[in-house]
Amino acid sequence: MARPNNDETHLMRLKDQFAVSQCIPSYASISRLLGFTAKNAAVQLVRRLRDNGYLKIVDGGKVVPLRRFFELPLMDMHVRAGVPDAIDPQTWAKETFSLEGFLFGKPSNSVVIRIRGDSMRDAGIFDGDLAVVERSQTAYAGQFVVANVDGEFTLKELKYENQRPVLMPHNPAYSPIYPKADLSIFGIVQGIVRNYGATKPMQVTSTTGATT
Repeated sequence: MARPNNDETHLMRLKDQFAVSQCIPSYASISRLLGFTAKNAAVQLVRRLRDNGYLKIVDGGKVVPLRRFFELPLMDMHVRAGVPDAIDPQTWAKETFSLEGFLFGKPSNSVVIRIRGDSMRDAGIFDGDLAVVERSQTAYAGQFVVANVDGEFTLKELKYENQRPVLMPHNPAYSPIYPKADLSIFGIVQGIVRNYGATKPMQVTSTTGATT
């Protein structure tokens, strides 16, 4: 009788371990983590995950994750923000989804900026959120941008009035910003990240800060 293939379960365990240590464990550590009795079982697992595009073995035998390693199951369902529907097990893991690919169209040109203030709260952007921003010197009306206005960075919606740029807040307590002298676009907001389960503030380093 063929042995069951538990690679998917083992992959999930490796993902959890990576979230803690930020590295793929050694073969010996993988064996201990997954309860293998022989180191060779870990070697074979890593090779299978490599062949399926999750891992890469680099010079010196070190194992590093590839983009597919960070994919999450994409549920074939919709969730209402009211009375919850029963979750049908048949909807599980029919596809996978990469947050990195969704938020970062061009990672080499993207930064993460922590938001301060509540001027964009009605657009669902709150104090402490993280904005994923793709660097660009141009933007279209209606896009959310991080801009340098008269020497100060801010996140607002870009609008035009009589071909004059104006930065619009999404909170009636704040007034539109009309540049007095200079306005330059730093980048376009690609997405907003909020961690509801964080027990402590997440440290994020960026080249600047955005005040909303």
